[in-house]
Amino acid sequence: MFFIGKGNIMDKELEKRLKTFALKIRMGAIEGVYNAKAGHPGGSLSIAEVLAWLYEKEMHIDPQQPQMPNRDRLVLSKGHGAPALYAALALKGFFPEEEIKSLRKLGALLQGHPDMKHIPGVDMSTGSLGQGISTACGMALAAKLNGDDWRVYTILGDGELEEGQVWEAAMFAGFRKLDNLTAFVDLNNLQIDGTLDEVVSPMPVDEKFKAFGWNVICIDGHDFQQIEQAYTQAKACKGRPTCIVANTVKGRGVSFMESAVGWHGVAPNTEQYTQAMNELQAALNRLENE
Repeated sequence: MFFIGKGNIMDKELEKRLKTFALKIRMGAIEGVYNAKAGHPGGSLSIAEVLAWLYEKEMHIDPQQPQMPNRDRLVLSKGHGAPALYAALALKGFFPEEEIKSLRKLGALLQGHPDMKHIPGVDMSTGSLGQGISTACGMALAAKLNGDDWRVYTILGDGELEEGQVWEAAMFAGFRKLDNLTAFVDLNNLQIDGTLDEVVSPMPVDEKFKAFGWNVICIDGHDFQQIEQAYTQAKACKGRPTCIVANTVKGRGVSFMESAVGWHGVAPNTEQYTQAMNELQAALNRLENE
């Protein structure tokens, strides 16, 4: 188990670009949920930095060739975080950003959970919690068997860890030494019915993954320097999959949504939407003026 400390290994221009991308992911997620009048804003906002780092910096992908055989794969195991994933994909050019406004509309491209059959850039259909990490394990094993060097990433929710299938997958990945697999756990301490302690606590998350043979790294999931340091450690680790436990804030970036369990699966009204977008735009303006 490894805990990331303070330290700068990423240049300031790249960090600023990633922060900008994360803010735009948040704006896209709010835009989508507001127009859909349904969705999951809280858990979408908490994974913005992880998605920004993956799509803007780390993953080998090509929006012009979404099915490129040697691409890296991302499985959003917490499929209800789809608004954030869609925002990231739109920003990278997999489909027009205008599609965000048609989220969850009948016949639209973007539905409530990721759909690999219709949405460019989505590598696995997810939504039933626990299944995503299992498919990520299958992808990672396939790459190993074929001698391919592409990598697999998956993002899990902390409430999702209550699913038994997660731990079967964790055992499998450790046993098969899937060092081309990196799992991010979005540890925001809230799920649909309350805090982890009020429902079914999966803690200690780090020790559980460690027991299944994983390399475990704990970070601030909103700090790009720590994300970068963690993955540098993960990539250097051979013979074990890596779990990056990202401590996050549910609803991050929107003042009235932060750490509020009620924003797990509720869409903002017009007044709330306006306030949220104004706050995010103000943060973007401050960042651009730095």
